[in-house]
Amino acid sequence: MTDAELAAHLAQVAGKLLLTVRESGMLSLKKLGKAGDATANQFLVHALREQRPEDGLLSEEEKDNLDRLQYSRTWIVDPVDGTREYGEARADWAVHVGLAIDGVATIGAVALPGANGGAGIVLRTDQPREVPPAPETLRMVVSRTRPAHEAVAVAEAIGAELVPMGSAGAKAMAVILGDADIYLHSGGQFEWDSCAPVAVALAHGLHCSRIDGSPLVYNQADTYMPDLLICRKEHAEMVLSRIKAVQRA
Repeated sequence: MTDAELAAHLAQVAGKLLLTVRESGMLSLKKLGKAGDATANQFLVHALREQRPEDGLLSEEEKDNLDRLQYSRTWIVDPVDGTREYGEARADWAVHVGLAIDGVATIGAVALPGANGGAGIVLRTDQPREVPPAPETLRMVVSRTRPAHEAVAVAEAIGAELVPMGSAGAKAMAVILGDADIYLHSGGQFEWDSCAPVAVALAHGLHCSRIDGSPLVYNQADTYMPDLLICRKEHAEMVLSRIKAVQRA
């Protein structure tokens, strides 16, 4: 398999495993999230270590091994992005399998196992689809539980509609699928929250950056990533300028 084919296959299989665990009916909400994370993580890390033994690996559910810093290629995975949404049987959760090459989110796949009425969908870097045109009133996707201040302020400034949603992967893919137009996050994330979504978004021709316009850099010793902007390229300059205005206010 190519790297992109491997990422898509692993994300899809992990999604199916997660659905099987949830559909067993054996676990309450909190324990379901833990079991799902553990099950998907074990599959992903073992598969990647067997299929790509010469690459580095970073997973949310594995103890970080800084040996990965010596590799130019490092797989960055989030076995369940949106554990709460997964446990609540919502559609807005995801599986992320991304590959950073020399710090750049380059290849990856994001599975949305609960999308399409449970049929699921996998968005991937090697099979970009056409991004639907933006509507007259732009839509900004935000956290359904804790919308970031900058996002709310920018949305008010540009007259955008707020669209609450769960996981970071689901939010990023909503822009590709035409369910939203801007994903602005400033509440802090980690590399596994955005590596695969950013790789997929870039492959679909979207703008991806920090909220000051600087590049997103992966496979760092400190995996914390403070902020993120994903949107259509034609909206990037406007949104970035509005962010600066909000921060100055």
